[in-house]
Amino acid sequence: MERILTTDEKIRRAEEIYQKRRGNNLNIGQTRVNVGNEKKNYKLFKRMFIQIAICSMIYIIFYCIKNNNYIFSNEFVSEVKDVLSYDININQTYENISNWFANIGKDNKAKEETIMAINEDNSNEIYQIEDILDAVSQEEETLSIEEEQKNTTEPLSDAEIIKENYSIIKPLTGEITSRFGNRNPTTPTVPIYHTGIDIAANTGTVFISAMSGIVVQVSSEGDYGNHIKIAQDDVETLYAHCSNIYVNEGDSVEQGQEIGEVGETGNATGPHLHFEIRKEGRFVNPEDVLDF
Repeated sequence: MERILTTDEKIRRAEEIYQKRRGNNLNIGQTRVNVGNEKKNYKLFKRMFIQIAICSMIYIIFYCIKNNNYIFSNEFVSEVKDVLSYDININQTYENISNWFANIGKDNKAKEETIMAINEDNSNEIYQIEDILDAVSQEEETLSIEEEQKNTTEPLSDAEIIKENYSIIKPLTGEITSRFGNRNPTTPTVPIYHTGIDIAANTGTVFISAMSGIVVQVSSEGDYGNHIKIAQDDVETLYAHCSNIYVNEGDSVEQGQEIGEVGETGNATGPHLHFEIRKEGRFVNPEDVLDF
């Protein structure tokens, strides 16, 4: 069974239906208003454009009236007639225009070929420059390697320098009883490091100067006993344990000159000649310079 609405409910339902219909009408009205506004804006724009066009035409008319002395002058009319009297050949004009565009194309092509040729020349020059730079870098690398090899080469020893630049001979021929360098002496007074070589000989045996030079020292002091030192530049030769000396300090002697006799003065265990070679004060093994 259907429920019967009361009077109040019918009134309330009628009000709701009225409110809904009223709301829909308002929306439709708003939409219509918006469309009307768009049409109104379009009309305003059209009216403004017409007004600008009219103003422009008025300005042109006033300009023509102001300058009518030139526009309508006989000279201007004559020039217009001359232009109109020209016999224009359409075909010729078309050919001229076509030739002009063709020439422009040829000029552009010629320019492109010229640019390509220039670029090719430049690239060749660049390649040549790169080749030159590579050659220079290789040469520099070679020079640096050679310089490095020179720097890494071991310097000449004192013995090699003496052999190349000085003339030295043996001061005495005999048996080598003690060699240069470290040794194992049996006598406590004999030093472990030997700064020269010992050449055995009888007391009184004459020995000679191994090189030419100046006698810079004649002395009997110290473990050397009676000894002689002869110098040439920065090279020195020393002769020790002498029994007799023939020269004095300051004398100039020649290579092979007799300068003394073998003995056993100083710290010696028997008669022999102690012979030394020095370079700038450094001891040099005589056997690296001479063949004994």
